Amino acid sequence: MLSSSGAHVPAVLVIGPAWVGDMVMAQSLFMTLKQREPAPAVDVIAPAWSLPILERMPEVRRPIPLPVGHGELALGRRWHLGRSLRDANYQQAIVLPRSAKAAVPAFASGVPRRTGYRGEFRYGLLNDIRPLDRQRLYRTVDRFVALAHAPDAPQPPPIPEPRLVISERGRDEARIALGLGNQEAPVLALCPGAEYGPSKRWPAEHYAEIARARLAAGWQVWLFGSRKDRPVTQAIAEAAPGCADLAGRTQLGQAIDLLACADLVITNDSGLMHIAAATGRPVIAVYGASDPGYTPPLTPRRRILHLGLECSPCFQRECPLGHLNCLRKLAPEQVLEAADALHAERH
Repeated sequence: MLSSSGAHVPAVLVIGPAWVGDMVMAQSLFMTLKQREPAPAVDVIAPAWSLPILERMPEVRRPIPLPVGHGELALGRRWHLGRSLRDANYQQAIVLPRSAKAAVPAFASGVPRRTGYRGEFRYGLLNDIRPLDRQRLYRTVDRFVALAHAPDAPQPPPIPEPRLVISERGRDEARIALGLGNQEAPVLALCPGAEYGPSKRWPAEHYAEIARARLAAGWQVWLFGSRKDRPVTQAIAEAAPGCADLAGRTQLGQAIDLLACADLVITNDSGLMHIAAATGRPVIAVYGASDPGYTPPLTPRRRILHLGLECSPCFQRECPLGHLNCLRKLAPEQVLEAADALHAERH
């Protein structure tokens, strides 16, 4: 690629992750790459659903849709995608997923330096293979950003916080389209879903208690989630009349803009948690079977609630003991206290 002055601009190809939260955290890598001298152009191969996230990242020059479904092998399509990029003159490819299939486009594109962690049968596909020190690089974001540095650089690396660009026009249009007209009352955003499974979901009745308390105080309460989350958001809306149930009604870009309207976000450990943090909103994150030290919301405006029972974190999709005490025993009163503390700290 040539700049306007005719000089060659270095470029880096990143093969991005397949989860919403991981894609948000990957922005810290993109920010770090842009700190190089000279700053490279950053292109990202990513699932098509994630393009609205990448479009909110000014560090990304070009999002490249991966024509493959989640979990699909599709080696031929991955190979052809990489071959189509052979003339792009990338100096480096960074492969964030640790699977062999994720490295295929980087190899097929002919990038001379192909960086990633040691994973399943990737020798040859990658030629800058790094061992993963899980103790020094415990957080997912640390692992991502470390790949932008030399192998012998100090670890963990400094982490710039993700910050998504918000569309004011998109926000206003979404509010009108969804009937969210009152712009005076404060907004509580609730994100009660979690794609990973039930062991990450704080009970709907707890969310409903929070919603009733804030509605009684004159707040608006917006419920966010995908179409898969409709059963839980409907349960909350029925138990707390007055909530605006947006689950399955927003595109991802709309959800980003609307979360940026919130005065407070209460959320499970989910992709929407990371999006909310990257919009700069105050976030209360509820953790059960997962570890807040592994994938925390990357914002100073946060409170993390985690009981730390002996059986957690188990990282299972469903509670192996059948009681889900790590979430059920985390009372709504604790969340309301955390909300008050976060508000007091802010003001």
